[in-house]
Amino acid sequence: MRFVKGMFDDDQLPTIGAAYMTQKLEAQGKQYIFEIWDTAGQERYEAITPLYYRSAEAAVIVFDLTYGESFAKAKDWLKRLRKERPDPDMPIALVGNKSDREGREVDEEEVQAFAEENGLKYFETSAKTGDNVDEMFSWVATSLPPPADSADDGADAFPVTSENLEAEKSNSCC
Repeated sequence: MRFVKGMFDDDQLPTIGAAYMTQKLEAQGKQYIFEIWDTAGQERYEAITPLYYRSAEAAVIVFDLTYGESFAKAKDWLKRLRKERPDPDMPIALVGNKSDREGREVDEEEVQAFAEENGLKYFETSAKTGDNVDEMFSWVATSLPPPADSADDGADAFPVTSENLEAEKSNSCC
């Protein structure tokens, strides 16, 4: 929501199933169109999520820094993603969200080590304040391979999957 609409809503309900959004971003003089599938990360929707990330060019796996169990689930989502999309060059951002909140339950060093071991780029963000959200998406855009052929409007569309693993705990999303 922060990246697409530039806003945060404390009353935003968790994603149910999957939500689709698009957003344009200019990075390094090139315009990208992100096609974002927010697949919620809830167990009851696990069976359908491969349909959404099968054609993804990049992935963003989001967990809640104030809910330790969500980091464990992020690790599981990475395994599923790599099983479905075994491309070792696929840019994957691991995102610890809610950096603005007190009560952190996830150790930054542990996450950094996991990200490094698995070839992920780690970001800590706050959907509420916007901290690091644009930087993360800029990294995704600049990490994508150049497109085979450019669209007439100079924009390149890239499907991006976002596993939002904090929806089960709270009513806010990123």
